Formats: sequence, C-alpha cells, structure tokens
Amino acid sequence: NFAILAGAGVSNTGATTHIYGDVGSHPTATIVGLTAANVTGTLYTTADPIVATAKTDLTTAFNDAQSRSLNAISLPGQLGGLTLAPGLYVNSSTSGISGTGPNAILTLDAGGNPNAVWIFKMGSTLVTGSNTSIVLAGGAQWHNIYWSVGTSATLGTNSIFYGNILADQSITLTTGATLRGRALTRIAAVTLEANIVDKR
Repeated sequence: NFAILAGAGVSNTGATTHIYGDVGSHPTATIVGLTAANVTGTLYTTADPIVATAKTDLTTAFNDAQSRSLNAISLPGQLGGLTLAPGLYVNSSTSGISGTGPNAILTLDAGGNPNAVWIFKMGSTLVTGSNTSIVLAGGAQWHNIYWSVGTSATLGTNSIFYGNILADQSITLTTGATLRGRALTRIAAVTLEANIVDKR
C-alpha cells in the first residue's frame, strides 16, 4: 500500500506535493513537511509495525531483483531515445535518461501484453534529467516496472517517471517531478519537492 517508504525519514518542501498511497519510514519514522492534506492514504508519523513489515518486504524484493541474472540484457547508461521490450536489463554502474527532444524519452513497449514485466537492475545510481519522460506503449503497466537501484535515485526537475523504484540508499524527486509508481528506500531518506507520487 505504500507509495513512499524510507529508511531514514521523509522530507518535503512545496505545498503542492501530493502522495496517492501510504507514506512511512522505518527505523527512523521522521516525516517533515507532509501533513494528512498532502496524502491520500495513511501517513505514518510514528514507529508502526505495519511500516516495519513493509520494510522487510522491500528488502526481500530488492534482494530478489539484485540477484537476478537469467537472460539478462545489457542496460545502456543512457536510455533516452530507446524503445525497450519487456525483460531483465542489467548495468553494473549507472543508468538514466538525459538529453532533449527524442533523446529525453524512454519508451517501454509491452507489445500488446498487459502483463509484460520490466526489471532494471543497476549497480549504482539512477538519474534522470530535467523534462525527461517515460512513455508506456502497447499496454505496458507501471506496476509491472521495477527499478532496482544499487545506491541512490534522482528524478530531474519536471520529469515524468513510471514504475517501482527500489533503492538501497536515497531517492530524491526534484522540483515538479511526477512519479506514477512507488519510491521505496531501504536505508536512507526520500526527499520531495512539489511532486506528485501516485500508486493508484
């Protein structure tokens, strides 16, 4: 049920931030800059067993994704301008989207299969540039897209991103970034600034 789940707190600046889904952090339960008015869901501001259970599930999912290698496809460092079919994509270091025009767009094409799954596994960071976007095609669904990030993820200003981000360290959504999916961190914080995060 969590749209935002962190290990070392959640911080927000920007009154227009809205989260569709639950928000929590464990073991550090600190939530700064978010109130119930910013959240359509449950905002956990104190230690709660539900949040602890969610963190255990996140660790299980993160470790599962990081352990996968069967039929792996090489994941380029720059994803802008590409159209990718479903599959497991692996990069031992950093990947992301940058550029302008067509080079600012990553297309994920399910080829007519609404159950198609993408797993993106990177050893280090995930970084998207300002005004970059992901486009879903061929019946692709955001809840079938997983980004397993070895360290930290950053979504650029006014970018549009789809999928479940499972990061070992931090996740930062810079000003105006929109995430249709989840921002989940194992150890560090989730930082927001005038964002929409929607897991509906």
